[in-house]
Amino acid sequence: MSFELILPFLRPIEPLLLDESVSEIMGNPDASWFCERDGKLCQEPNISFDAGRLRTGLEVIANQLGKKLDEDNPLLDAHLPDGSRLAAVIPPVVCPAPSLTIRKFTSRHYTIDDLIARGTLTRPLADFLAEQIRGGKTLLISGGTGTGKTTLLRILADFIPDQERLVVIEDTAELQIRKPNIVAAECQSDTFKANISFDKLLKSALRWRPDRIIMGEVRGIEARTLLDSFNTGHTGSLATIHANSAAKALTRFANLVMRDHAQTTFSDTEAEIGEAVDFVVHVERRPPCRILREVLALRGYDRDAKRFLIEPVFEVKHATP
Repeated sequence: MSFELILPFLRPIEPLLLDESVSEIMGNPDASWFCERDGKLCQEPNISFDAGRLRTGLEVIANQLGKKLDEDNPLLDAHLPDGSRLAAVIPPVVCPAPSLTIRKFTSRHYTIDDLIARGTLTRPLADFLAEQIRGGKTLLISGGTGTGKTTLLRILADFIPDQERLVVIEDTAELQIRKPNIVAAECQSDTFKANISFDKLLKSALRWRPDRIIMGEVRGIEARTLLDSFNTGHTGSLATIHANSAAKALTRFANLVMRDHAQTTFSDTEAEIGEAVDFVVHVERRPPCRILREVLALRGYDRDAKRFLIEPVFEVKHATP
């Protein structure tokens, strides 16, 4: 099912679905609608959607995708064939009307020049990051939800030399990295077949002879396997992680690694990270756009002081009132 097939059920938001500049569409239970257009969040006051028709449309879409959306199954998380993601929730979980979020897939391949034009980062910083990636440095990209981590990772991956073999692992296929020698794999957690988790897929991927591993998002026990891969020859890898700063991303990574491995001390885990990760790149949303706020270089770990050896490379200061 593509956008063309779901349009009859979502007619009031058809202009947003067909607008290439819109990357995300959000409908709230109070009947307000918002979209993200060219990286900026905008309210759409002219959209009017009858709650009953919206719910019926979502139920039909769920049925077409082999899923259920009803009082017993009030949450819908669907992956449309064109790569778009649809997430919906209906009463009684939300009231009085359904909530809908569509993260659209775009066939356009954004480049580093697009990010520079939008003010996300500067040309000198882009050149610096490109040099590190070509040189085989391992980068962790951190940020909150909707800050552009995935977009930045996809664009930075363009700088990986074409002769290297990549394995890409995601929960939902979004990256669409274009390289000659690549295996892109997607987790399977809501299928009637075997449950293929991030960790299970990553362990299998290590046998696929990757030069570099690209992880769409580190968020669970797969962090231990990923860290092991960093330390056993898969340098130059890229991954994203949710965090509020570059420094906090390192702590969160360590916490995730420790989640199912309590036999390892926290300082030992941080020391492993200090050896494996070369840079942390942090992005955040700062209206009217997203920005690359800081870059930290890791120079190891001080076991006596129990702290990372960090060298600030770049930082955008918060504006003072």
